[in-house]
Amino acid sequence: MKTLNKLFIGTFFLIGMIALQSCTTDDNSNSSNNTDAQIMEAQSIANTGTWIITNFNDSGQDETSDFNGYTFDFGSEGVLTATNGTNTLTGTWSITDDSNSSSDDDSSDDDDIDFNISFPVSQSNDFEDLNDDWDIISITENRIELRDISGGNGGIDVVVFERS
Repeated sequence: MKTLNKLFIGTFFLIGMIALQSCTTDDNSNSSNNTDAQIMEAQSIANTGTWIITNFNDSGQDETSDFNGYTFDFGSEGVLTATNGTNTLTGTWSITDDSNSSSDDDSSDDDDIDFNISFPVSQSNDFEDLNDDWDIISITENRIELRDISGGNGGIDVVVFERS
């Protein structure tokens, strides 16, 4: 009888383990598909038209005037152009899923989408402040609001682009 009970319990346990291993969820694939769609939509919005910075706040300091007169073109192939009619700076931009990159993002949200901006400028250039992997706070047809939490001092930087 003890052998029969052990056999029954062992069989029940084995069937349970097989059933648990065969169960899958599509949460990751649905989340990935949703993130991909969000990235494509954000890229399409940014890639249309030119933009101006209407707010740039660097850890509590309003530095919007550093970018007065500049228009920004988030072009195809990841080319970012800023021009004020006299000076032109060329950099790169991309929108990526933070959970799939080796981002230095300090956000506690692992599911966020990063708006990456990079201009090849010196540390003393105002455009260096734009170089970051920004969290997208909101994006609409006419406005892109980005935020970054500094790892060094915990300061919050905000940049707002509006369609020009």
